[in-house]
Amino acid sequence: MPTANDFRRIFVYNERVLQAYFNALAKLSWDTLSKNVEASHYSMKNIFVHILTVYNGLINYTATGKADMIPWEEHDYDNYHSMEQIQEFMSNVMRGVRSFIEELDDSKLAWKAKPPWMQEGHDVNDILMQVTLEQAHHIGELIALLWQMNIEPPAMTWIDYRQ
Repeated sequence: MPTANDFRRIFVYNERVLQAYFNALAKLSWDTLSKNVEASHYSMKNIFVHILTVYNGLINYTATGKADMIPWEEHDYDNYHSMEQIQEFMSNVMRGVRSFIEELDDSKLAWKAKPPWMQEGHDVNDILMQVTLEQAHHIGELIALLWQMNIEPPAMTWIDYRQ
């Protein structure tokens, strides 16, 4: 089982990758970002916002015991009309995530937290793994969409980011 220190390392990597993909997407036109490309959340913008809502809902609210306070309006893709708005949301989300991860200790990893959309609670350890894997899945989706546009995606190799 990963330790709190392992998660600190993983989440530094996660945030670097997320920022690299934000920067890459920010170079595209809003029409391109918001176009329905029949992907998991339809557009590249929505996929990216979805990654942020997973962080926000699972870490900033559920893992902190505030699942009943999730700001659902912030999770509505239709409320984002520019990369500046997404950047602001990302900054707020990641500020909370960094704070949670910095204060994380091994005993907290076993604490049960219940997301409101799930039937039962899950260990914080599993919640942090879910956020990490969710990001990886959707970054892979963005990679494929960028390749379809003949755009080389940012690197996302763990070893490269650890050096």
